Amino acid sequence: MAGVLSDLAQHWKILPLIIVLGIGSGLPVGYQISVTSSSSVFVKEFINQTWIRRYETFVTEETVTLLWSTAVSIYNIGGLLGSLLSGYLLGRYGKKRCQILSNLVGITAAMFLGLCKVAGSHEMILIGRFLYGFTIGLSMNIYVQYLGEIAPRNLRGFINTTAPVFRTSGKLWGQIVGLRETLGTEALWPLMLSLSGFTKVLQLAIMPFYPETPPYLILVKKDKERCVKAMKKYWGNHNYQAEIDNMLSEKEICRTTKTMNVLELVRDRSMRWQLYVVICISLALQLSGINAIYYYANSVFVTAGLPVEQIPYMSLGMGSCEVLSSMLCTILIERCGRKTLLLGSYGLMGVMLALLTVTLSLQGWYSWIPYCSAVLIFLYTLFFGVGPGAVTLSVVIEMCSHSSRPAVFVIISSLNWIGMYVIGVAFPYVVASLNQFCFLIFLTCILVSGIFLFVFLPETKGKSLQQITEEFNRFNFREKNSKDTAEISEKIETSV
Repeated sequence: MAGVLSDLAQHWKILPLIIVLGIGSGLPVGYQISVTSSSSVFVKEFINQTWIRRYETFVTEETVTLLWSTAVSIYNIGGLLGSLLSGYLLGRYGKKRCQILSNLVGITAAMFLGLCKVAGSHEMILIGRFLYGFTIGLSMNIYVQYLGEIAPRNLRGFINTTAPVFRTSGKLWGQIVGLRETLGTEALWPLMLSLSGFTKVLQLAIMPFYPETPPYLILVKKDKERCVKAMKKYWGNHNYQAEIDNMLSEKEICRTTKTMNVLELVRDRSMRWQLYVVICISLALQLSGINAIYYYANSVFVTAGLPVEQIPYMSLGMGSCEVLSSMLCTILIERCGRKTLLLGSYGLMGVMLALLTVTLSLQGWYSWIPYCSAVLIFLYTLFFGVGPGAVTLSVVIEMCSHSSRPAVFVIISSLNWIGMYVIGVAFPYVVASLNQFCFLIFLTCILVSGIFLFVFLPETKGKSLQQITEEFNRFNFREKNSKDTAEISEKIETSV
C-alpha cells in the first residue's frame, strides 16, 4: 500500500483525469444496469397510459411486455454497434476525439429519456436506450484503453482497476437512486433514467483540456515532441526517455504501428494465443455465475424471512460489497499479481457456488440455512469483485500492443454484449429446468477456464510488453521453436 501511495504522490497529476474518465465513462455503465430494473414498473405504466391516450383503448399485457423488452434489448443492440465501430473510430480519430463524440451521443440519449414523459412518447425511450447503449459500447472501449495508455508501468494495475471501481459505484448509485425515498417514484422516474447524462456533460467540459495518449502520439502520429508534452501533462516533469524507448520497441515486436482490424488480428500468428486467452477470460467472466447470484439473491432473502420492503436494501448491501471489493483489488493487484489474484478468486468463487448449491437444496430443513445462503452470496460477490470483476481488464490491456488493442476490445465487448443478450434470454429457462443446480454449470465453467488460464496465462505484473510477448511466443511459434531445437540437437550430434 505504501508503494502505491508513493507512486501516486509522484504521478499525482494523473488523478484528476482518472476521476473525470471514471465519472463520465465508468459510472454510466453500472448505472444503466441497475436503473433499468428500478424503472421497469413506471415505464410499463407510462406505455399503458400513452397507448390509451393515443388509441382510446386498453393495451394488452403482452404488448406492454413486448415494448418494454424491446426497450431493454435495444440497449444491447446499441452497445454491440458501438463496440463494433470503436476499433475503426479509435484508429482513425484517436481516443480523445472519440470520447468527445461519445459524450455528445450520451447527452442526446439522456435528453430523449428525460423528456419522454413531457412529450408523451414511449418511442423516445427506445431511441434513448439505443443511443445510451451505443455510447456505452463505444465509451467503455475508449475508457479502458485510455487508462492503459496513460498509466506508468508501476501504476498500471492500480489505474486499470479503477474502471471496475467506477462501474460498480455506478451500479450502487443506480440502486440508491431507484429507491422510493429518492427518484424511484411516479413523478421522478424520467429524471432517474436520464441522470447519468450529467456525468457526460462534466466529461465533455473537461476532456478538451487534456492531450491525446502518449502511445497514440508517438506510434500513430509519430510526434515525439507532443508525446513528451503529454507525458509531462499526465505524469509531471521528469525524464521519460526510457518510457519512449519502451513504446518504440512495439515496432520491433508487432512489425507495425498501424491499428489492426479484427480480421488482421485473427490472421496474425504472433497474437494467436493472446487471442485465445482473451476469449477464454471474457467467456469466464460471462459464465462465472454472477447473474445467477443476483437472480437468486431476492428469493434467498425472502426465504430467510426478511420483509419484502427490506430486500432492496439487501441488494444495496450487495452493491456496496462489490464496490468495496473492487477498491480492495486496487490495493492488492500490485502486491499479489494479476494471475494469482484472478485464479485465487475463481477458486474461492467455485467453492462458494458449490456450498450455495448445497444450502439452497437444504434450505427447507432448518431455519438458519437460508442465512448461510445469504452469507455465501455476499462472499461470492466479494471474491468476484476482488478477482475477475476488476482484474480481467488489466490483464487484457497489459498483454496487448497499441496496434492490436482496439481490435481485441472489439472482440471482448462484442462477446460481452452478445453474452448479456443470450444469458438474459436463456437464463430463465435454465433456472426453470435446473433450479439451484444451475450453479453446477457455472462451477464447471470456472474450473475449465481456471485450468486453461493457469497453463497459458503469464503473470503480467511489472513486465514490459516485450517480455509478455516473448512468453506468449513459446506457444505462438511452438512448431518453429521445436524445429530450431531439433536442428541444434542434430548439429551437436553431428559434431560429436
